[in-house]
Amino acid sequence: MCGVAGEVTFDGERADTDVVRRMAATMHDRGPDGEGSWSCGWAALGHRRLSVIDLSDAGGQPMQSADARVTIVFNGCVYNHRELRHELEPGRPFGTTSDTEVVLAAYERWGARFVDHLVGMFAVVVVDERRREVVLARDRLGVKPLYLATVGGRLRFASTLPALLAGGGVDTELDPVGLHHYLSWHSIVPGSRTVLRGVRKLPPATVRVIDERGGTQDREYWAPTYERDAGRACWTARDWEDAVEDALRTAVRRRLVADVPVGVLLSGGLDSSLLVALLAEESADPVGTYSIGFEDAAGESGDEFRWSDVVAERFGTEHTRILVPTTDLPTAVNEAVDAMTEPMATQDVAAFFLLSRAVSEDRKVVQSGQGADEVFAGYRYHRRAGRVSRDRALDAFAGTFSESASGVRALVEPGRLPAGDVSRDTIAAHLAAPGAETALDAVLRLDTHLLMPDDPVKRVDSMTMASGLEARVPFLDQDLVTLAAACPPALKIADDGKGLLKALGRRLLPQEVVDRPKGYFPVPALRHLDGALAGVARDALLAPEARQRGLLRQDVVQAVIDRPDAFRTRVGGALCWQLAVLELWLQRHGIR
Repeated sequence: MCGVAGEVTFDGERADTDVVRRMAATMHDRGPDGEGSWSCGWAALGHRRLSVIDLSDAGGQPMQSADARVTIVFNGCVYNHRELRHELEPGRPFGTTSDTEVVLAAYERWGARFVDHLVGMFAVVVVDERRREVVLARDRLGVKPLYLATVGGRLRFASTLPALLAGGGVDTELDPVGLHHYLSWHSIVPGSRTVLRGVRKLPPATVRVIDERGGTQDREYWAPTYERDAGRACWTARDWEDAVEDALRTAVRRRLVADVPVGVLLSGGLDSSLLVALLAEESADPVGTYSIGFEDAAGESGDEFRWSDVVAERFGTEHTRILVPTTDLPTAVNEAVDAMTEPMATQDVAAFFLLSRAVSEDRKVVQSGQGADEVFAGYRYHRRAGRVSRDRALDAFAGTFSESASGVRALVEPGRLPAGDVSRDTIAAHLAAPGAETALDAVLRLDTHLLMPDDPVKRVDSMTMASGLEARVPFLDQDLVTLAAACPPALKIADDGKGLLKALGRRLLPQEVVDRPKGYFPVPALRHLDGALAGVARDALLAPEARQRGLLRQDVVQAVIDRPDAFRTRVGGALCWQLAVLELWLQRHGIR
C-alpha cells in the first residue's frame, strides 16, 4: 500500500516537482517505509511506500521500463501477480515478484487494457513518453482512491484529497451537487464528485487515457450483469451455496499474499467471523484477531465482545480486545477528521481510526468484512426491494435510505444547492439502467457499484492507511461479486437477509453467531452526542469560520445543538453530527 501523487502539463511547461513533493509528503502515514520522485519535464510523479512484501531487490517507485520511456506509480495490491508473471514470461525476465514490476510489464504488453488482466485493489498512473500519454486506472470496486484537480491548466492527482490541497491553487468552493449528495445520503458523495468544486475522483472500474493536449478518453472496463445466467438455470440453492463458499475461499486465499502475518478485524458479526474461520483453515499459525468496544451510553451497549469472544475461542485465535473510554473520543474524533480523505459522518469512523492505530502496532495487513451487506443483501431495504416489482426499485431504496428533498433544502441557506433533487435523479438513472433483472438486483447494483466505494470502502481505507495499516476486503473480490450478481435474489434475502452467507456460516461458525441479531459498529457516545462530544459538534458549528461560510441555516444549527438526539437521519445517525463533521473537516483542512 502506498500514496501516489503527480502533476502533468499540456502547454509545454515543466511540471512543478516542488508541488509534487509537497503532495507526497502529506501522505507519509500511508507510506512510512520509503519515498521516491521522478520527472521528465512535462510530467512529475511522487510516491510513498508501505512495505508488506519484501521489495529489497525490486527497486523503488516511481518505476521505469527498461528503456526508461514508461514510468509508473502504483498504490494497492495485485493478487494474481504471480500468474501474470508466468503469462508474461519468457518475454520479460523478472528479478522479483513485486506488484509494480508486473503491472508495468502488463502495461507494456497490453497497453491501456492492462487493467483487464489485474485482480486486486489498485490505483495506477502510467506516464508513457512513447505515446505522449498518461493513463490513470482504478480498481473495479474503488477500494483504492485517486483524486484529481486541474490547477492553472495542469492536471494533478493524488491518493488523498488533502494531498491535492497541499499542492495549492485548488478551487475549494463547495460543489452544490456534491453537497446535495452529502446531505441526502448521510455523507456519501459517490462517483466522480467530492464536496469541493475543484476536486474530482476517478470513478471505480475506469481507465482514463489523457493525450498530450489534455484530451481524455474514459473506458469502464468492468460491469457485471445483475441478471440470471442461463448456464446456471438448473442450479439448486445448495449449488449456489457451494459456489459462494468456493469463491469466498479463493478471495480469502488471494489476500494472504504477504511477507508479514495477516490478521482480521473481528466485529463478532457474521462477515468478519467467516473470514476468521477461513483464515484459520489456511494458516498453520493462530490467526491474529482484533475487536474494539466503547463505553455504554444512553442505555446502548458499546461493544460486541460477547460475540467476538465466541469466534476467537472457537478458532483459537490470538485475540486482542481494545476498550476505548469515552474520555478518549473527543481527541480521537479530531484526529480521525484529519485523516479523512473526505468528510465522513458515520459513527464508526472514529472506531476504525482507533482500531487501526492499535492494530498497526502488531500487524501491517488485515482482512476486513466490508462489502458483504451490499453484495449479499444484508440491509432492511434490500428485503423491501425483494418484495416489489422492477419499476418500484426507486421507491424501495429512496423511501428508507435517502433524505427527503425538502428536508435537505431546509438545512442550508438559499442558493447553496442546485435546483431540483439531483440526488434522486442520480439514483433514478442508476436504478433504471439496463442489466438488472429485478428491483433487488437494481438496488444491489446501486449499493455495490455507486454508493459503497464512497461509504464503507472509503471509510476503512482512510482510517487504516492513516496508521500505515493495509486492509484487504475479500467480499469485494471481483469474481465473488460477479457470482453474487448473477445469483437469484430470493437466495440472497432468505433467512432475513444474507441467506447465502448464513448458510455458509451454519457450516463453519458457532450457531449463536449466525443467528444473532444484526449489529453495527456501535459508538453510543457519538450516536447520542453525549458530554464532550456534544461540545465538539457545538464548537464546530458555532465557530467563526462556520458563521463566515454562511452555509447552514442558523435556526437549524441551534436546534440540532440544543437537542441532538431529537434530529436523526433516516439511517439512525445524529443529524447534528453529520453537519458538524462537514464543518469540522472544512475547518481542519483550512478551507474557508
